[in-house]
Amino acid sequence: MKTFSIVAALLLSCLAFAAGAQPLPKIELQPVFPKLTGERPVWMSEAPDGSQRMFVVYQTGKILLVKKGSDGGDAKEFFNIEDRDPKAGGENECGLLSIAFHPGFATNHLFYVYYNQRNPRDQHTQPQNYPIRSVISEFAVSATDPDQADLKTERIVLEVPQPFGNHKGGELCFGPDGCLYLGLGDGGNGGDPFGSGQSTATLLAKIIRIDVNTRSTAGRGRNQHQLQYGISSDNPFAHEPDINSGARKEIFAYGLRNPWRYSFDRKTGDLWCGDVGQDLWEEVDLITSGGNYGWSVREGAHHFKPGPPGAQYIEPVMEYTHRPNLQSQGMFPDHSIGLCVIGGYVYRGQKYPALDGIYIYGDYNLGTIWGFRYDKDAHKVTVQDMMHPPSTHLIDSFAEDADGELYALMQDGGIYQITLP
Repeated sequence: MKTFSIVAALLLSCLAFAAGAQPLPKIELQPVFPKLTGERPVWMSEAPDGSQRMFVVYQTGKILLVKKGSDGGDAKEFFNIEDRDPKAGGENECGLLSIAFHPGFATNHLFYVYYNQRNPRDQHTQPQNYPIRSVISEFAVSATDPDQADLKTERIVLEVPQPFGNHKGGELCFGPDGCLYLGLGDGGNGGDPFGSGQSTATLLAKIIRIDVNTRSTAGRGRNQHQLQYGISSDNPFAHEPDINSGARKEIFAYGLRNPWRYSFDRKTGDLWCGDVGQDLWEEVDLITSGGNYGWSVREGAHHFKPGPPGAQYIEPVMEYTHRPNLQSQGMFPDHSIGLCVIGGYVYRGQKYPALDGIYIYGDYNLGTIWGFRYDKDAHKVTVQDMMHPPSTHLIDSFAEDADGELYALMQDGGIYQITLP
């Protein structure tokens, strides 16, 4: 009986491995909301209140809402800060970049947005004299119209000084723990000139984690002040001393160049991030609390510039190169090339069981969409493949609705649902 049990277990294990190693299915992109107009939709979320309203964020500073399943002709303007010119600091990467609904949105009607703002010349952040800031604000829905934001309710939760106009990250997302996560790039230019990636004294080049329901204090003595958010006690640097050069307690993970975009696997709670590379390598990371992902000592799994001897970094789960002549040096030599990774989602919808458990991601410049399955216990990718060939569409972002179905948002304004033939 014992021998039979062992054989049965091995057989089941082999079958499970074989299932995991099966080639990935090819996907199709089905247009949705064809009557929506406007370029550069960079984010889309479904309100967590059962209303089936999809909120589409446009980089210029507005948010439109449409009913899921409609053609987009019913679109209403929910939010508009275009008069603040959030793109002014950097036309390609600044702007209004995401929205996140409070877990209690159905009753408290609160939501959060990430946008950028140019600092007036006489008010540049001192002492750095930085020209831009990233703003995370809380708003409430109008008390008289559920389809309209009340801009007068803005409460600025956090402002982050920015030295240049690129690498803004820009996603806000509530995690399974109820905390608000924010991805921030290294501040821009190229090569991480201020060493933000490996510095825990700055919020740049990080994923941060805060509690919008509480308030913490920072600083000591006369410099002590109340924050507009709480610091989760289990953040990796939460118990660092309050000194000027100390680690920022908001940090959840660091060593990221430009985390665009990240997502939680709704089944496992795992946090996946597409981190945009510099010259040669793009990467996808499995983010863990306190994890150091290597930038700017490393780009992907490769050396970029000198760092401290013996330092340890978390390797990417997936990487691909910009250049065909470097494919053989990558973690996955048969992965096709690209130029700018767009982080996606692990599919957990009900319509397409063949996609279940596949992490789907793409490339902004080439329009390619790939996928992989990951065995967390074995710490390895079991299968990876191209799921949709390169196209003329520039992919700005992926999105997930309340049912776990996935979408791709294109720079020309097109929105597509990911389907199977």
